[in-house]
Amino acid sequence: MTDFISAGLDSGTSDPAVMLRGVTKVYDSGVMALGPLDLTVKRGEFVSLLGPSGCGKSTALRLIAGLAQPTVGHVELAESTAAVGRRIGFVFQEPTLMPWTSVRDNVGLPLKLAHVAAAAARPRIETALAQVGLADFAGLFPRQLSGGMRMRVSLARALVTNPDILLMDEPFAALDEITRFRLNNDLLDLWRALRMTVIFVTHSVFESVYLSERVLVMTARPGRLSAEIRIDTGAPRDDAFRASPAYAGYCRTVSDALAPAYSGASAL
Repeated sequence: MTDFISAGLDSGTSDPAVMLRGVTKVYDSGVMALGPLDLTVKRGEFVSLLGPSGCGKSTALRLIAGLAQPTVGHVELAESTAAVGRRIGFVFQEPTLMPWTSVRDNVGLPLKLAHVAAAAARPRIETALAQVGLADFAGLFPRQLSGGMRMRVSLARALVTNPDILLMDEPFAALDEITRFRLNNDLLDLWRALRMTVIFVTHSVFESVYLSERVLVMTARPGRLSAEIRIDTGAPRDDAFRASPAYAGYCRTVSDALAPAYSGASAL
């Protein structure tokens, strides 16, 4: 019914970066995948979407990115974001790298598609590689990298456009626990340094609590928001936090909020 529009929002760190208002998504098959969904994410905020498989988490990200259109409702971006061509970075579940070209060229692909001159693109590519710790690996090919390094390339490719909003769709789900923990820490460091708005989809209660300022729990399909848990802790997000009673308590709270969604999912 209504599609992606720009919101006339004032600047400021407390202003919304993204708003979904009465959004539903019905596929051509007739399956209602999402909604109605109302969601507001503030500028500079780190939010996780948590819910059972098939509840519409990834669909919500695609609607925010403009990769799909809502059947009903509005997806709104802050005007400053929309005005520069929807400066949104998207990190998918799989790195989806081009195997025949180098790490450097994979990272630079969005700039090439935007017809950015090579001389202007080069420093941006080098900066993005440095941000994810791959400055020394620019000339390698994807086959020469570990799974964690390939995901870092995918993250650098999203960062090279200097996005205001970073959307991440279960990017670390396939990685081993040690690599996942390290990438969680590095992602938080990047978020603190760049102050992007991050919307992170995950199935992991533990990951959502560790990373987020807010965890938004979704129902089974069609996905709606069923709970919001604010992670208020003055402690740094590090290994000590993972072992703390506060972390364990938040994980129990989020798990309890998520349980009804999985009960509903089992009947679908």
